Amino acid sequence: MGQFAHPNVVRLRGVVTASAPAMILTEFMENGALDAFLRGRVGTLGPLQLVAMLRGIAAGMRYLAETGFVHRDLAARNILVDAQLVCKVSDFGLSRALEEESSADPTYTSSLGGKIPIRWTAPEAIAFRKFTSASDAWSYGIVMWEVMSFGERPYWDMSNQDVINAIEQDYRLPPPPRCPTALHRLMLDCWQRDRNARPRFPDIVSALDRLIRHPATLRVTAPEAHRPSPPRLAQRSPPGPPGPPFASVGEWLRTLQLGRYEETFSSAGVTSLELLPRLRSEDLLRMGVTLAGHQQRILDSAQSLQSPPKMDPHF
Repeated sequence: MGQFAHPNVVRLRGVVTASAPAMILTEFMENGALDAFLRGRVGTLGPLQLVAMLRGIAAGMRYLAETGFVHRDLAARNILVDAQLVCKVSDFGLSRALEEESSADPTYTSSLGGKIPIRWTAPEAIAFRKFTSASDAWSYGIVMWEVMSFGERPYWDMSNQDVINAIEQDYRLPPPPRCPTALHRLMLDCWQRDRNARPRFPDIVSALDRLIRHPATLRVTAPEAHRPSPPRLAQRSPPGPPGPPFASVGEWLRTLQLGRYEETFSSAGVTSLELLPRLRSEDLLRMGVTLAGHQQRILDSAQSLQSPPKMDPHF
């Protein structure tokens, strides 16, 4: 930690070794941890201020990546905020030097076990304990979501196993209330399943710089999504319904293990099974169903519901 020198990385001031356990002395950060700071200021910081804070975090992570370090525990709780609202990356308890490999993306492979912060960790890091700057980019996307939701807990009250299963089924966190569309799009880029498809930290810094230079883009907000219920993810459903007709749109969605969209469909006026075969991908996007995997599952199943309409006996 003592080798780091960057305005968005916490500076080490000294080490106390005279007593056990040993302690480190860092620069004083008046506003403390970012997650608690945000929860105490819900709605008081504008989008441009939040983007500036995110830009600082990304700049600190760009520096760490260029220095050859992977953080492995990037989260709002591990970002400190000073009196001028400058954010600095801290808590390097899990940080490790990256091993140079033949690939362009060196990795650190953990063989020691230990706890992993599931809600912030990329799927490949959970499954194979392979950590890279790309897995840090996934975590950065979660930090973005924490910042734009003013410190809300990622995935709310879902269990860690439900989070793992949901991500495996292509679920991604919806945009927080009043979140600019461009920021949620960047979050989704950070959450690409293929780690090579995720933006690198220099790209993230550049994207945020463009938003800061053109603040009007921050006025375009994503459709407000309702908080989903923890999904029933013990078993994966086939794309289509299992056979018999359904009593309601809600029952149909629950069969697809997409019950989290019940309120979304209801708010959009899609309350009749007869309307489902008419849905198109652009309709789902307007409703706030942004994940391609979920869109395809809904559209495939909706088409299978198509059947001759019931005849009015008086027609």
